[in-house]
Formats: sequence, C-alpha cells, structure tokens
Amino acid sequence: MATDLAPPPVQAVPRKPRRGDKVSTGTALLRYRWLYLMLLPGLAYFAIFKYLPMYGLTIAFQDFVPFLGYSGSEWVGLAHFEDLFTGPDFGRLLGNTLILALLMIVFAFPAPIIVALMLNELRFNVLKRSIQSLVYIPHFLSWTIVASLTYLLFSVDFGVIANWIHGFVGGTKVDYVAQAEWFRPIIVMQTLWKSTGWGTIIYLAALAGVNPDMYEAARMDGAGRWRQFWHVTLPAIRPTIVVMAILTSGNLLDASFEQLWLMTNSLNRSTADVFDTFVYYVGITQGGYSYATAVGLFKGVAGAVLIFGCNWLAKRLGQRGLF
Repeated sequence: MATDLAPPPVQAVPRKPRRGDKVSTGTALLRYRWLYLMLLPGLAYFAIFKYLPMYGLTIAFQDFVPFLGYSGSEWVGLAHFEDLFTGPDFGRLLGNTLILALLMIVFAFPAPIIVALMLNELRFNVLKRSIQSLVYIPHFLSWTIVASLTYLLFSVDFGVIANWIHGFVGGTKVDYVAQAEWFRPIIVMQTLWKSTGWGTIIYLAALAGVNPDMYEAARMDGAGRWRQFWHVTLPAIRPTIVVMAILTSGNLLDASFEQLWLMTNSLNRSTADVFDTFVYYVGITQGGYSYATAVGLFKGVAGAVLIFGCNWLAKRLGQRGLF
C-alpha cells in the first residue's frame, strides 16, 4: 500500500554531450550559429573577389577581342599554351623565375627564422623590443621608396655605397642598378631588408608557445644553450616552419611584380624578365589579353601543383601538412 512517505521516482538526468559525440548538421549549425554568421563575410569576399573572376580565365582558350566579349570571341583551344611552350621567351622566363625563386628559398626564407631565434635568445626585454621595432619598420615602406633608396645608394654617379665600394676596391666604377649580373643580388638584398623583420612575427609567436618546463628539464639534464636549441627550440617550431614552407612553395613562381617592375630597365631586362612582368608587357602594353591570361593560368596551375606536392612530401616525412 503506497503512502506519502514513499521516495519520489528518480528522474533520468540527460547526459551532457561529450567531445567525439556525433551531432547532426542542423544541431551543429544551431549550436555554432554565431560563429558561422561571422564566417559569412569572409566567404562572400572569397566568392566575389577570388572565385567569381576566375570566369575570366576562359579567355586563355579564346582569341579574345574586347568588343566581341566572351561569347563573341573565337575559341582557339590550347593554341596560346602551345605558343607559350614553343615560343622563344618561355625558356628565358622560366629560367629567370626559377633562379630568383631559388635565391629566395636559400636566403629570404630562412632569414626570419634565424632572426627570430636570435631575438628569442636575448634576455633584456627593452633591447629585444627595440630591435623588433627596428626590423619591423622596413615592412611598412612601399616598394617605390625601397627602389628609390636603392638608386640613391647604388647609383654610379652619386650612390653612397657604390662610391664607398669603388674607393675600397678601386678600378672602374660599377653601375649596380643597370648591370644584369647585379639585378638578382639587389633584389635579394631588398627583400631581406624589407621582409625579414615582418616575417619574424610568426616564428616569435611559435617560440612564445614553447613550454618553459622543457628548458628547465633540459638544463637539469646538463644541456647547454646549443643543445637546448637543437633538442627543444627547433623541434617546437618545426611544424610552423613546415607550414610556412608549404605556403611559400605555392608562391615560388610569384615574383614581387612591383619590386621587379621598379628595378627593371633596358640594360638588365634579360635577367629581370619573369612571368609576372611578361604578363604585364604582353597583356597590358600590347593588348595580348588571351596570351597573357594563358601565361598567368600556367603559373597558377604550377603553384597549385607545388603546394599539393610539398604538402604530400611533408606528410611522407612525418610532418603535419596543411590538408
């Protein structure tokens, strides 16, 4: 016989969702609706300004005439690509682009890593922050200012550094900004001066995330500064270096057009011509829109292949790739 003193029935407490539990798409959209809402402007930007203009790539397969438009221009298939690969300019452009890309990999890519590691070793924060600010400043200067400074420093007539080198070495004065053999060293020096400091930000952020207990444990094991760097610091930032290397691989054929354009003249044109400047000459100054688009499309496809190849190679070597 039931009485009022009987305990109330136990209500089942709903279990809180745990990580790894499968949820439906609708539940996920509802749960993270504000995050997805904030994602919309970014998606709209890429859709409108990145993917929609890709329709224009169709003129690479046409003999495009602006007055006839996309629909009225004659389709020529791969004729422009055939002209590119069999033309007299392809070998020179590919060689100049690859040599410049190789110089950037050898000198410009490791420079921010080395500077970040050196800054990380500084123990006086005031000195460290002062050096960081000084190396960041060139990033905010335009390539026009950088090119002007280069002409002022290396001009054969009034260049301070050119005259100093001539006074030290002697002999005939060298016009560094006009000779083709000095074009690539000047481009590398400009890139190092302008971009190294800004590139250290990513690596300094990675170094800030290294657990200090690992250094303490290494010191207790008798490790010196070099062994701490080799066994603690370098492995900690290795994933960041790999990711940056994969991203850089996609831009190997992308030279800095503005920088090269400002430093190119009739005397160094044989060395300065790369795919980017060639697209401008052919497409804008000569009206060869279809041929220039074919060159740009080839460069873009090559960049995509390099990214996927480097990502695959990174995974094969036991590193975490981008995708």
